[in-house]
Amino acid sequence: MSLLETPIEYLKGVGPQRGDLLRKELGIHKYADLLHLFPNRYIDRTRYYKINELQNSNSEVQVVGKIINIKTVEQGKGRSRLVATFIDDTGQMELVWFQGQKWIRESIKINVPYVIFGKVTQFGATYNMAHPEMELLDEHKASLRSAMQPVYPSTEKLANKGISNKVINKMMQQLFLETQALFSENLPNYLLDELKLIPKNAALFNIHFPKSQDLLAKAQFRLKFEELFFIQLQLITKNLIRKHKIKGMPFEKVGDNFTNFYTHHLPFELTNAQKRVLKEIRNDLGSNAQMNRLLQGDVGSGKTIVALMCMLLAKDNGFQSCLMAPTEILANQHFNGISELAKELNINIKILTGSTKTSDRKIIHEALENGSLDIIIGTHALLEDKVQFHNLGLAVIDEQHRFGVEQRSKLWRKAAIPPHVLVMTATPIPRTLAMSLYGDLDISVIDELPPGRKPIQTVHRYDSNRLQVWKFIKDEIAKGRQIYIVYPLIQESEKMDYKDLMDGYESISRDFPLPQYSISILHGKMKPADKDEEMRRFAAGKTNIMVATTVIEVGVNIPNASVMIIESAERFGLSQLHQLRGRVGRGAEQSYCILMTSHKLSNDSKIRMETMVRTNDGFEISEVDLKLRGPGDIMGKQQSGVLNLQIADLVIDKDILQLARYHAIKLLKEDTPMEKPEHAKLREAFIELSKKKTIWNYIS
Repeated sequence: MSLLETPIEYLKGVGPQRGDLLRKELGIHKYADLLHLFPNRYIDRTRYYKINELQNSNSEVQVVGKIINIKTVEQGKGRSRLVATFIDDTGQMELVWFQGQKWIRESIKINVPYVIFGKVTQFGATYNMAHPEMELLDEHKASLRSAMQPVYPSTEKLANKGISNKVINKMMQQLFLETQALFSENLPNYLLDELKLIPKNAALFNIHFPKSQDLLAKAQFRLKFEELFFIQLQLITKNLIRKHKIKGMPFEKVGDNFTNFYTHHLPFELTNAQKRVLKEIRNDLGSNAQMNRLLQGDVGSGKTIVALMCMLLAKDNGFQSCLMAPTEILANQHFNGISELAKELNINIKILTGSTKTSDRKIIHEALENGSLDIIIGTHALLEDKVQFHNLGLAVIDEQHRFGVEQRSKLWRKAAIPPHVLVMTATPIPRTLAMSLYGDLDISVIDELPPGRKPIQTVHRYDSNRLQVWKFIKDEIAKGRQIYIVYPLIQESEKMDYKDLMDGYESISRDFPLPQYSISILHGKMKPADKDEEMRRFAAGKTNIMVATTVIEVGVNIPNASVMIIESAERFGLSQLHQLRGRVGRGAEQSYCILMTSHKLSNDSKIRMETMVRTNDGFEISEVDLKLRGPGDIMGKQQSGVLNLQIADLVIDKDILQLARYHAIKLLKEDTPMEKPEHAKLREAFIELSKKKTIWNYIS
């Protein structure tokens, strides 16, 4: 067993109690975990100040001098403080303690040189420093501590139990003494040379005890590259193994269904992006490997028609297909859309959701098992054990981040050979995240809108402009258009939100009175049947305005709705705003999105509004969103915690990620099993990493 596997309590200065705290609070179980506790930031202690150079700047400084006297000052109400006079050859200042006075008084040496460190404040003409860090000058010179001081992640509990930054720093020094800082290299020499990376030993030493800014930067680059490189190696290996091991069902022929639809029944010419994506998918389906592709495209970019054409290919090769959507509304919409597109073809399509009647279910189950049903569209209901296929060849999953991994694997087991998989999403995932999280999926992007679609015009208005906005709505309704007005929904305060919505509904009803105007309302407290009825009335054009909470976010297609008004837009995230905006602009008319906010906006909110007004490009929006929110939130609950990166950051280190991916691909092309002698260390480290329970359990 290597020294780094030693349980943390055996490190000198730790012991059982501290070991237990480190385990619970920071997840540090053994030496290796402590070694990889990287500092959050550094304090520059390369400079020593003289007392006459001090300023009231609230920054941390260090001063060399000695204490010439010490006294207790009463503050009344039984409280006191300890005050020491500290001098150097340019002047004097005061050191103050409010806690631990007895211990400090006993341990302080008078007239001996100290290095003190802390924040300086000014009272009158005198500077003082409260609770300074103190070290005898001799010890300071001898210590391993570098001039750049690391500040480690911590928790309130650790601080309360006396495990301060100084204590963690001491533990780290002890760790380096015990291990002699001998850490084995895990990257091949040619990579170190080509990228000018410093050795592993030097990198770990300089991340904890940097001798200079330059060495610190080199250490960070080396460790970030290594972390991202191993993640990419694992993802790409996984992809290669899947393509070798999991034999797919080759869809060898392009038959009548596909060609007939393509030549005679396409409602409009496919965009170049759609053609490109179809070609990528057909290459996958024709190969012997199982397809695993992520199809990204903004709302309205025409993913459904691509999915249908893949299903027609499956039918031409004698296979069934299924399409799984996260909600009934969305499943119904796919069913209606696909049935409409395929109405001229001789194809059996059915829908299965929670509200399908028992008598219909029986018929559907039988038709699936005897193979007479070609395409089934549905919700989670498709995952039930009762649903069995004759020969499932293609599974299309819409908005996959709403389905966990277990749910998908249930679909796999419904076929002897795993079906080809097409995952569709309208939530644009920034390239960096896609490369890290879905590095084992092949990615296709539809990045142009169908012809005849006018880009949605987005404006930001303050509440004080409400009268103008209402006038604009009346003009649009006069042209025969319909309007959405959306209110935010925040789980914690449903009562408040409900009140906002009802207040809004009442004031809108006053401003848009019957019989001239008619208003629908939609919110989470309504029964599903009532929701569907309201949606149906709006879709049929019986009401002019739909007042709703974010229930309408996913997939409702009403071509005549041309204005989306988002109330309290500052309470929405960027991707949510973008998804809501995608509800309009479905027809040929010019559509508008109006973001209403109060005048008080945080910086982040301002950036969100500016981004929405500036661009309709979902990918650009997702990049800004990633910068504002960080990777965890974007992935949603199922995927968060997947990338518990120790030092790299997907937002800041995009370039390093791309470099790491490039080199991982290059290496695996030349030596997939990593068997060449120069890859021996790499292979060993790779196998070690793969044993650990990390990210790979989450990525399907």
